Amino acid sequence: MTTDVLLVGAGPVGLVVAHELSRRGVRVRLVDAAKGPAVTSRALATHPRSLEVYDQMGVLADLLPRGRQVTHFTLHSGRSEARMDADYSRLPTRFPFTLMIDQVIAEEVLRTAVARHGVEVEWETRLETFTDEGDQVRAVLRHADGRAEEITVPWLVGTDGGHSTVRKQLGLPLIGDSSETWLIADAQVDTDLPQNSIHWVRTPTGTVMLVPFPDKGKWRLLDTADASYDGDDDAVGRRFQDKIRVGVGQALTVHRPSWVSVFTIQQRMIPAMRKGRCFVAGDAAHVHSPASGQGLNTGIQDGYNLAWKLAMVVRGHAGTSLVDSYSAERVPVGRKLLGSTKTATGLVTLKSIGVLIGITVLRTVKPLRNKIERKIMGGMSALGLSYVDSPLTTSGDGERLLKVDADGARSPGWAALVEEARDPRWTLLVFSPSDDATRLLDKEQGAWLSVRSVLRSPSTAVNPLPDTDGRLHADFGAGPGSWVLVRPDGYVSATGSGAVVLPELGL
Repeated sequence: MTTDVLLVGAGPVGLVVAHELSRRGVRVRLVDAAKGPAVTSRALATHPRSLEVYDQMGVLADLLPRGRQVTHFTLHSGRSEARMDADYSRLPTRFPFTLMIDQVIAEEVLRTAVARHGVEVEWETRLETFTDEGDQVRAVLRHADGRAEEITVPWLVGTDGGHSTVRKQLGLPLIGDSSETWLIADAQVDTDLPQNSIHWVRTPTGTVMLVPFPDKGKWRLLDTADASYDGDDDAVGRRFQDKIRVGVGQALTVHRPSWVSVFTIQQRMIPAMRKGRCFVAGDAAHVHSPASGQGLNTGIQDGYNLAWKLAMVVRGHAGTSLVDSYSAERVPVGRKLLGSTKTATGLVTLKSIGVLIGITVLRTVKPLRNKIERKIMGGMSALGLSYVDSPLTTSGDGERLLKVDADGARSPGWAALVEEARDPRWTLLVFSPSDDATRLLDKEQGAWLSVRSVLRSPSTAVNPLPDTDGRLHADFGAGPGSWVLVRPDGYVSATGSGAVVLPELGL
């Protein structure tokens, strides 16, 4: 079989790219040097915007039952504590929580979804070298039996992690700094601390963070002050136990950790995410502090951004200039996230406002607490991300389309729009019955564009989208003839009234 895209790295980012390419008819090979799927725990937190992405991909229903929903944060200092709730009032979403799900489980679900589109991971297959020849990429793969395989492909995507072979061979430097070292352990903890919260525990010797697993009683523990580790897991458990007992002012038991790691906090990213016919995404392009759980989530959104664009180019619906927008959009996002994760690291270590004003003040002064809640949620959730400066945003704010909470999404119009967002094509919403122009668009551009007529009452229009209570019309401020053009990743590309203006796709 001819391969359109060689994907290197079968973690969650590579699986997202493989899924989104293959469901659009792109022929993919997905290789990974590992012997098989990961069995040790890594990333846990999946934030609201990533949950929206998973929903559009059609895999969220398989993930939600296997995770734990976290809705607030609790700061502890002895017997004093302050709870900060996840405030999404200014960033409406159908998923107002962070889903704690083991990356091992998420990868399992994604592999199953990818396999439904005919793509299987080729384990123990390592990318050895590659050369971008201008019109194709020539790569050498090394198999487990030592056999070398030379292949040529139109496109190469590196989702091969922080030690990325693709990034290194492209000569793209990770720029930034390494600031601190933390100790991380996964362990069963006998405690009454609620598992629908992340806990920040201030102790005399530094801050400890407790992040819940989906499993009852299992926690990820982070020591932000003492990263010493000599291989004695029992000693690590006792150290966490002593610190947390003092920090929360109550008895608890930390059992022998099942996994311990020393983690150097890095805040680094590359200056470009495309070079010729090669791309990088996820940890191959940027590395973050674990404080806000942004690494995995940013990678998911990298992959989701890239895949639909590359698929349009491969399928002949766009010119190669379309994929220039990948780096143009995602590099600024990465820079911004480096700043927000530094802020989150400061909050986690309680070296910032939480200590300066005191937990008691946070607990009692509601406006201040609300402000901090919104700041944390805005940074972590990625719901505030927009592509207003993107070359693909010709009018409008470049924000995500589905800015609606769970209650609002039950209205007929929003429910239909949520379902429409799962279509892998662009969407054109026209707030009027079909005319000759929209019928022509549907006929001539239907391979990449879904044209929907948003109507309050039944009609013979082409592809009507029912808005029987008028909620969509009201929420979008749409009058007769208004239209909204939405990208496949759910961001608004353009809005207008009258004649529809389609994006310049480089053909």
